[in-house]
Amino acid sequence: MKQTDIANTLEKLAPACQRKLKSKLKDKYQRINEGISGYGNSALLNEIYTELYITEGGGGDVNQEHEVKQIEAASRKRQTQERPIKCNDIFKPLPEQNQPIKTVLTKGVAGIGKTVSVQKFILDWAEGEVNQDVLFIFPLPFRELNLMKEKKLSLVQLLQSFFPETQDLKPRHYKSYKIMFIFDGLDECRLPLDFKNNENLVDIEEQTSVDVLLTNLIKGNLLPSALLWITSRPAAVSQIPPDCVDQVTEVRGFSDPQKQEYFSKRIQNQDLANKVFTHIRSSRSLYIMCHIPVFCWITATVLERMLSEAESGEIPKTLTQMFTHFLIFQIKLKNQKYSGKSDPDPQQTRESILALGKLAFQQLEKGNLIFYEQDLRESGIDIKEVSVYSGVCTQIFREEHELHLGKVFSFVHLSVQEFLAALYAFLNRKIPKEQSTEQQTSKAFKLFSRSTMTGFLSCAVDRALQSESGHLDLFLRFLLGLSLESNQTLLRDLLTPSERISHSNKETVKYIKKKIEKSSSSEKSINLFHCLNELNDHSLVQEVQKYLSGGADRRVHQDSLSPAQWSALAFVLVNSEEELDEFDLSKYHPSEECLLKLLPVVKISRRALLASCNLGVKTCENMGTILNLENSSLKEIDFSNNDLQDSGVELLSSGLKSSHCKLQILRLSGCMITEKGCSSLASALILNPSHLKELDLTYNHPGKSGVKLLSARLEDPHYGCDFTLDPNTVNPCLSLSEENRRVEWREKLQSYPDHPERFDVYQQVLSRERVTGRCYWEAEWSGRGGADVGLSYKTISRKGGVSDCGFGWNRNSWSLSCSDYRYSVLHNKNSTDLPRPPSGCRRVGVYVDCPAGTLSFYSVSTDTPSHTLTHLHTLYTTFTQPLYAGIRLYGYGSSVRLCEIE
Repeated sequence: MKQTDIANTLEKLAPACQRKLKSKLKDKYQRINEGISGYGNSALLNEIYTELYITEGGGGDVNQEHEVKQIEAASRKRQTQERPIKCNDIFKPLPEQNQPIKTVLTKGVAGIGKTVSVQKFILDWAEGEVNQDVLFIFPLPFRELNLMKEKKLSLVQLLQSFFPETQDLKPRHYKSYKIMFIFDGLDECRLPLDFKNNENLVDIEEQTSVDVLLTNLIKGNLLPSALLWITSRPAAVSQIPPDCVDQVTEVRGFSDPQKQEYFSKRIQNQDLANKVFTHIRSSRSLYIMCHIPVFCWITATVLERMLSEAESGEIPKTLTQMFTHFLIFQIKLKNQKYSGKSDPDPQQTRESILALGKLAFQQLEKGNLIFYEQDLRESGIDIKEVSVYSGVCTQIFREEHELHLGKVFSFVHLSVQEFLAALYAFLNRKIPKEQSTEQQTSKAFKLFSRSTMTGFLSCAVDRALQSESGHLDLFLRFLLGLSLESNQTLLRDLLTPSERISHSNKETVKYIKKKIEKSSSSEKSINLFHCLNELNDHSLVQEVQKYLSGGADRRVHQDSLSPAQWSALAFVLVNSEEELDEFDLSKYHPSEECLLKLLPVVKISRRALLASCNLGVKTCENMGTILNLENSSLKEIDFSNNDLQDSGVELLSSGLKSSHCKLQILRLSGCMITEKGCSSLASALILNPSHLKELDLTYNHPGKSGVKLLSARLEDPHYGCDFTLDPNTVNPCLSLSEENRRVEWREKLQSYPDHPERFDVYQQVLSRERVTGRCYWEAEWSGRGGADVGLSYKTISRKGGVSDCGFGWNRNSWSLSCSDYRYSVLHNKNSTDLPRPPSGCRRVGVYVDCPAGTLSFYSVSTDTPSHTLTHLHTLYTTFTQPLYAGIRLYGYGSSVRLCEIE
């Protein structure tokens, strides 16, 4: 066969493999199973799919708050202030993004719809609807990759293992065509993902561990042109280095209109669907939880049955009532298999639910949402009898069968796991004295060993309050709800006579109110009010509502409310259906003590009016913390006429410099601020993402230097970036030191491993991190030969001494050439001579505004503490590719050090 014939044959292989892959993925993803898959409740995804609300997700910072708190915070955000992104468009650059997007990290709480979004994205591609420029999509869920932890294989072998349809593809096909990897469920990953220490790998046919394959794919060493989509719960996103991600998005679940749309699609009887939705609107806690699609399904499952004519009884208004009815409904489903009304084996049903509860409890303590066979064995579940458990709770516990190397198990949602864990704890609240030492040393032993119900519940309250992240908050709400006699009556078939306790909750309510009274954390008090709600005690809230009913503008005096009532006031305001646009402290009581009690309200407000309220350093510390929160809504703060002083402004500045801070207006008139405080503000503005538009410092004492410093930062805000140099790109003549922040030309060649990105002739090196958004950095050069400091696309040529490789000599790079004799700017062989800075000034600053397409160079004088910047030159262009900082050296002994921005 001729060479041309062989080439033509190979070219035909890829489309043929694509057709097979699309057919397979279409068959796999065209149906969706609400709740648990594999039990015949599937429907066509395209028929019932409701578009989820997806937004720009900010940074990939870790969020350790309980996910119910995150849902509550997200529910208060105004959708008009955020930019929605359609699922199929997540790889399309936003208007201000001139660079292509290669890697997207999508975060969202458990059950919010990340996996369904992935499923819809793949289905639309497989059906030829969208993203047809992508030839292959390879979905690789982490829960399946975990099962290959011990295997050694190449990337090609990994793909052929998951997708036999690709057997005929040659290695060059993976490099020649546009392909996409989808890694769903980073939070479920049990691989190390050691980005720092894993070996670098560029050969897709070289065998190694799955962990090394993944880190090199994500870092861009393997198949650098491939698209990557990673999904994760918020707590796990920090596992991916920020410089490996081009865009972060967040799945917010259902918006308010989408909730109603879901119930209309889910319940065929529209009158009944309207009844269900009206009931949900009447309960704030249920309505907020309905941002989660899985909870909507649970709610529809329960309420559709209860609100129909065939069912009667109290309609669930609390979370515990809802989940209790859901569990009962699952048991009834099992009974229907036997065509009878009574459970044919109630003892087995009880034992199965207790076993699942034990698994739920133990894995909740470990933070696991998916479990493997070893986890089940540790909880005393016989792997051979798993069908018994999934049969008892057909839509609560699932076993995935279509995996390559083993089985994966999970509950339908984290909240279901928390409910069953609470049920297990409630039914096992007494541990016999003969328990083993191992059980007695467990975290749960103190909780279980209480002899009275009140002691048991009080201990649970204490344990939940000790958690910094609040990971036991929902568990506690369920546990307290299960202590109600009404909920025990619903579960009577699961309880033995000794477990059916007629218990008065008066002491428990009293204990919780005492905790609210003494609590120093207003955030923790909020969950305690949710706990009182589960216990059907609304007395504190009613007291405050009665007090407030005297008039909307009635001032609440400091002594008119008890500490518990102040917390109740915060709870009432936070859970109001009305959007709180403005928080005016003077309407309540102008004091620091009052503000600290109402901090949860400040956090959800857009404007905080705090002028003349006797505030000090403690306020600044807390407000700085709020500005640093990812879900902070604050756009304006008025601190005028408070004695904040420099120490307070310094604490406030810790929040101002956060990337999460969206503050636009800050009024600090008459706050006793001097030059020192202005310096703190100026430092914050260097790193602030330039949201601040107005700063009022009238009636302070900033001094001339303070005014000059702040004016420079406001008029020309810099965005300090912390770069390191990439060992994979450095020329062998150059040596890296100081944690890869300094590069020097050595006489002796360095022994670096071969790498396709290494400059082999030009004495150059690129940064490891990308230049994104607006970015400012400084570099200091030394040596007689001088140096170039600049910017380059990653696509710049690396091999040979041609102009395509040198910084500034081509369209792919820009440089500032520095020496004792001359300074010049170079781009695409066009050079511009610049005035030489004063003798001894060898520090330069580089400011890039990627969206605006500007590149500015400065000389930096270090003679003064504030460092004087002198503008040298600005280039104007349109950046179309990922950018990296670049350095080139001239002559032995010359060096460049990347400076820390002070």
